[in-house]
Amino acid sequence: MVDFKDSVVAHSAEVENRNLLQRVRWSLHERTVREWLTPFAVSVAAIAITTWIAFHLALGPVTAGFLFLIIVVFSAVYGGGWSGTLTSLVATACMDYFFFPPVLHWNMDDPMDWLALGTFEFTALVITMLQDRAQLKAAEAEAARRDSDRLYNAARGILFFDKASDLGDRITTLIQKEFKLEGVMLLDAPTGRVFVSGSCLPDAESYVRDAFIKNSDTFEPGTRTWYCTLRAGERPVGGLALRGTSMRRLKAQAIASLCAITLEGGRAWQKETHAEAARQAEQLRSAVIEALAHQIKTPLCVLQVASSSLPAMGELSPTQAEMVASIDDQAIKLNALVTRLLGAADLETAQIKPILAPVMASELIRAAIQKVEDQAQRARFQVSVEGKEVPVLADGKLMTIAFTQFVDNAVKYSMPRSPITVRVGMAADGISVRLQNQGGVIAPADHERIFERFYRTAEARQGPVGTGLGLSIAKRIVDAHHGEIRVESGAEDGTVFEIILPPAPQG
Repeated sequence: MVDFKDSVVAHSAEVENRNLLQRVRWSLHERTVREWLTPFAVSVAAIAITTWIAFHLALGPVTAGFLFLIIVVFSAVYGGGWSGTLTSLVATACMDYFFFPPVLHWNMDDPMDWLALGTFEFTALVITMLQDRAQLKAAEAEAARRDSDRLYNAARGILFFDKASDLGDRITTLIQKEFKLEGVMLLDAPTGRVFVSGSCLPDAESYVRDAFIKNSDTFEPGTRTWYCTLRAGERPVGGLALRGTSMRRLKAQAIASLCAITLEGGRAWQKETHAEAARQAEQLRSAVIEALAHQIKTPLCVLQVASSSLPAMGELSPTQAEMVASIDDQAIKLNALVTRLLGAADLETAQIKPILAPVMASELIRAAIQKVEDQAQRARFQVSVEGKEVPVLADGKLMTIAFTQFVDNAVKYSMPRSPITVRVGMAADGISVRLQNQGGVIAPADHERIFERFYRTAEARQGPVGTGLGLSIAKRIVDAHHGEIRVESGAEDGTVFEIILPPAPQG
């Protein structure tokens, strides 16, 4: 339950604006006697002096009437409707007695008296209404200025927020304090979190969620609460409740926009920070891999030299010769793996700048297949070209490296001796190279993540040894060619990697 003292403080900002407007609503029944009596007394004295001077100078009724009209205007401006009306009656009486014939006699039946009274009264009313309207507009402008000052102060306070802290709590606290509200509730839709400052109604959260879902702003007069949608452009990103206010819609929407901009800015800052941290982590990983690979190179060379020298040192039994040959063969494979690892680290840290030229995609994929060491594995590939082949615009060396990664993955993660098909053809958005193999299924959630550095699916970690760099390097190369990689994977059709490359200009 809200304490009475807190409620008074919460309403003070709106009361201040309402009082400012009420002070300028000077209609006839709102003025006190003190407000119009002094101007009326001054006006009566001015009429008396004007009458004495005009009468002794023998001025006509037109001149006297003009002077009286000026006094009526003064009375209406400084005394309002009551002062202007009474001044009009006094001026009409003086006109009738001193200036309309018969002079120095009362003749209230004369139409000129009524015409003079109507002129004076009409002028007084018009002046009063125009003055009231001008002062009301001035008060509204002053209230708008104060609202602008509060919005400016809130924006300035938000600008100095620590982006690493929890912005939701700080925003609601600042908005409640700056606009002196009973309570503020903020829904951050992307995270699903709700932040509250002050006192809000029990069902406020459901109303805030409705505002977000319906993308609409509503005001509840009974609880004096605004329920607004937070928008990033045209897209709703949350909801906001402002309790204890009768502010205008434009002001409530401005506060909601300020909250939305702050939350989106905080998210952008966090993404940028995480991206920079990830970039530094990847640089460190690449450096460690490169250092380890270079350190492994030396003992590998010694191992290869030793295994190659053993047969020359003497007669070896068939079993010994077989073991030495196995050691030599595995050392060669390990040396090739380290060389590839070094090349991968170099590509990870370097900026890829392809030298583009027209080249046939089928030739590049065949060159990648030829890099497979085992003849039996190379025989599994079936390459076909659909229709007349159109050359792609690519760097042949870089694209061969990328295709080698896809070929190597197809061999490692497919069922043994199963066929691997490669089809080259035209697609709606370029030249398509589709590699299809039968093997483990890649979950839909991993279709994007398999191209991240060092990421390996759970199935891949249980299979052949890998670095987790191959597909990330291939994607970087394809992206540098303004191409695209698509993944399809299912139990029936197997896994398909489709690489889309731009065609070379036809000249």
